Amino acid sequence: MFRHQGKSRRLIHNLRIATILSFVAGTVNVTGILAYTQLTTNVTGHFALFMKDVANLNFWKGTFYFLFIISFLLGSFFSSFLIEKFKKSKRLNVFVLPTLVECLILLAIPIYSDAFTITQPNLIVCALLFAMGLQNSLVTKISNAVVRTTHLTGLFTDLGIELSQLFFPEQHPNKDKLKSTIRLRLYIICFFFLGGIFGGILYLQLNLKLNTLIAASTILLASLFYDDLRYQLIRSKRKYMQRN
Repeated sequence: MFRHQGKSRRLIHNLRIATILSFVAGTVNVTGILAYTQLTTNVTGHFALFMKDVANLNFWKGTFYFLFIISFLLGSFFSSFLIEKFKKSKRLNVFVLPTLVECLILLAIPIYSDAFTITQPNLIVCALLFAMGLQNSLVTKISNAVVRTTHLTGLFTDLGIELSQLFFPEQHPNKDKLKSTIRLRLYIICFFFLGGIFGGILYLQLNLKLNTLIAASTILLASLFYDDLRYQLIRSKRKYMQRN
């Protein structure tokens, strides 16, 4: 998922990372809504609320929405900065770095909430938006802008366009590629939805509250270990085949 880059990256790699990260994003989003009634995976709604408060001259309240927007931006910037900074290192998979930072944030929030009383919930929302900015940036870069996992508006737009193109095979003859792209969009949408259901059950039915984020972080970490474990198994198999 995280190892293959550039021309070596195929549809199956994008499908794997799309399912994991969109599932995590769905879980984080529903947790943010249930805990603080705030969207934590995109900033479109925050922009509208920010402009509403500015129009009503309620600048102090609007400042919080502005901070939400900046937090997502900073997360995207920091993720891209890490990737650009260390991408020449052959010993390091640069896409693992922002993923680990995201895991740390998703772990730190519930640990802090269990140990202390949260008096500034808006800071928690900022931290979640920062984490989702990290995620959206890294998956955009690793997939060459093919995969986006933290919001669905653009996905539904692209899906609608691509579904319409199926009715015009003369103008869009590469039907297999088009179907593969549609499949990828559907995977992201479905797993974002499933992640939301999963997060909602953990938060409401199991009463985990913000500890729901630990589950999201665990899934992310498992995906990193899976990647490395699978790579090591392939290398061992090749060495064994060469010896025999």
